[in-house]
Amino acid sequence: MKTYQLVGIGNAVVDVISTCSDDFLEMMDIEKGIMQLIERERAELLYAAMENRIQTPGGSVANTIAGAGALGLDAAFIGRVHDDRLGHFYADAMNEDGVDFVNPPVPDGELPTSRSMIFVSPDGERSMNTYLGISSELSSADVPREVAGNAQIMFLEGYLFDKDKGKTAFLEAARDCREGGGKTGIAISDPFCVERHRADFLSLIENELDFVIGNEAEIKSLFETDDLEEALRRTAAICPLVVCTRSGDGVTVLHDGTRIDVPVEKVVPVDATGAGDQFAAGFLFGMATGRDYETCARIGNVCAREVISHIGPRPEANMLELLRDEGLV
Repeated sequence: MKTYQLVGIGNAVVDVISTCSDDFLEMMDIEKGIMQLIERERAELLYAAMENRIQTPGGSVANTIAGAGALGLDAAFIGRVHDDRLGHFYADAMNEDGVDFVNPPVPDGELPTSRSMIFVSPDGERSMNTYLGISSELSSADVPREVAGNAQIMFLEGYLFDKDKGKTAFLEAARDCREGGGKTGIAISDPFCVERHRADFLSLIENELDFVIGNEAEIKSLFETDDLEEALRRTAAICPLVVCTRSGDGVTVLHDGTRIDVPVEKVVPVDATGAGDQFAAGFLFGMATGRDYETCARIGNVCAREVISHIGPRPEANMLELLRDEGLV
């Protein structure tokens, strides 16, 4: 069986991206800067209202896996799509990006392929309106044990915690990976996701995972505190490796009692979509190729900086060339 350097499990969502004004967000009752779950009818309404749409395979962890694949990792993604037009677009696009899409589209699927309407305002903030569709039905049956058990690193998406079968799939996959000698970690996804599943998140992090990656709002939400230092300390007490992105304030990495703070070059984003996802791609690439954690964070920062320089959640530049220019590979 093939051994992958990196395997991701998450929502397989087609991203549909459009620029808009703040007035448009207000008119359409879209809350700025966050991800909102919507029903199928609203998804169709918002899709029809979008101008100059850019369509791309998305999903938080899927974006990370694609970014890591672009850096040269042998990577795979496990997600659930319908045997429909968008489902085939998604599967084909992932494979074309050099990432093995492990699950074929589901014939006679119970729901359509998932999609997220992302509106980018003039300040680069993205407001995501996601119809989860079939991707949220992912279960243990969708996770081949031979793939999970042969992964060097497995990366899980917190959004899938909204259904019990997603939690079960995570737990089983994490255990299979660790039994095979791999390391497992999670993308916290967003503070609201933590609010819904705090106890389950903390149990998984403490008992089943080797690392956690999140931004400061997500890390603080784990322990219901506004004190980032307290949240970092308490998270590090239950997990060997904690990686916290802090926007323009850089990145903090805590590992076995050691703290590393890595600064970032502050830039004005064209589109913040995918910044955290591509940071994770760079960090995990560094981990998979044996770099120290400071270098991993610096690689992640370069990847995040590139993706916020243009519309869309995945890199457009040759990332290995950019990393060579920075002396990181």
